[in-house]
Amino acid sequence: MMRSVLRRRTMLRGGAVSMALPMLQSMSGNAAGAAPGESGKGDVRRMLAICAPLGIHTPYLFPSQSGTDYEVTPYLEPLQPLRDKFTVISGLHHPDVDGGHSAEKSFLTGAAHPGQPSFQNTISVDQFAAEQIGHQTRFASLALSAGRSSLSYTRSGVQIPAQSRPSQLFAKLFLAGTPAEQADQIRRIEDGQSIMDLVRDQTRGVARRVGRQDNQTLDQYLTSVRELEQRLVSAAQWATQPKPVVDRKPPTDITDRADFTGIMGLMFEMIFLAIQTDSTRLITLIGAGGNEVVSLKGVDDGWHNLSHHGRNPEKIEMLAIIEREEMRLFGELLSKLEAVREGEHSLLDQTAILMGSNLGNASSHNNTNLPIIAAGGHFRHGQHLRFESEKSPPLGNLMVSYLQHLGLAVDQFSSGVGTLTGLQPS
Repeated sequence: MMRSVLRRRTMLRGGAVSMALPMLQSMSGNAAGAAPGESGKGDVRRMLAICAPLGIHTPYLFPSQSGTDYEVTPYLEPLQPLRDKFTVISGLHHPDVDGGHSAEKSFLTGAAHPGQPSFQNTISVDQFAAEQIGHQTRFASLALSAGRSSLSYTRSGVQIPAQSRPSQLFAKLFLAGTPAEQADQIRRIEDGQSIMDLVRDQTRGVARRVGRQDNQTLDQYLTSVRELEQRLVSAAQWATQPKPVVDRKPPTDITDRADFTGIMGLMFEMIFLAIQTDSTRLITLIGAGGNEVVSLKGVDDGWHNLSHHGRNPEKIEMLAIIEREEMRLFGELLSKLEAVREGEHSLLDQTAILMGSNLGNASSHNNTNLPIIAAGGHFRHGQHLRFESEKSPPLGNLMVSYLQHLGLAVDQFSSGVGTLTGLQPS
């Protein structure tokens, strides 16, 4: 008896809802579905990724010596109270990621040639993790911005809009909605559950029309549907639980772009509260950085113009004022996380933090030798980890290390294969 051949884009439909099946051998083409990952379990582990969109002047960041006895550079000075909690890393980059500022889109994905018109992004490391552990908290992840774009991308390469207003973020995290809003949220979740029921029932009908290998692919697909159902059930439970209470009044948004210190300080405070209340375990932030003249003593030129300093000493001096303040604020966030205990560890120990930029040399729009600081996350820190350019591992290896910190059984992400040599778990 001959099996019927399914159309390449067979859809499961019900009412106004449609969902595409995975590619099967019974369809034209040779694609196969991928097995979904299992939900992460275990210790309370988190990840925070921060990008400085206008780069970081690496001569003031990277020590000339590698190892634990490195000399303190101007940008590392504000971080010295927590010297054993961070590692500065030189020599990393994403292979085939170029295009100057366009590389911002690939900072957490590693997708090649982001400046080309045909560019298609891939999933960012935070969303890769959110697919597996995001259901464990009220919010699967938070994509934040201090006024620019977003670092987070879905599996299909679609950018996730970032929250840039602290007042709205605070309300989302800590303020209860009206009864009508809560009911509407639960209704949307229940609608999603009914869609999953429809997809599951119709897929069983498809299974009777395909061969053994396709049935294995469909089993994997149904597993992912069941996991999504579980996440929807979890979301329904969160919707009925009260939000955490914090000893902080709702913040007032800062609209003056020149107030770099206020904007970044407020965003870091929101990040700290989100981590402290375990509202989410996955956060991305793209920092400030336009052509505003930052309100810091000694700065009288636009930030973007200063980043294109062309080795002009006066411009570098003003740029250093801004970037040192950037490091001071980052150091304050690390100190606050270190000061709060969570069981036997601090919040900083529990949170793997990536601070860096997609620009290795902003003045020339170079995307190699990226400025990277790894902090927290139960790693052995207190060092300058230097890689020579010809032997440099991809930045994706650091992301694999972070995914393993989160408890995920992965050894590859983007171009990264294996963990980052020299950054060992403590």
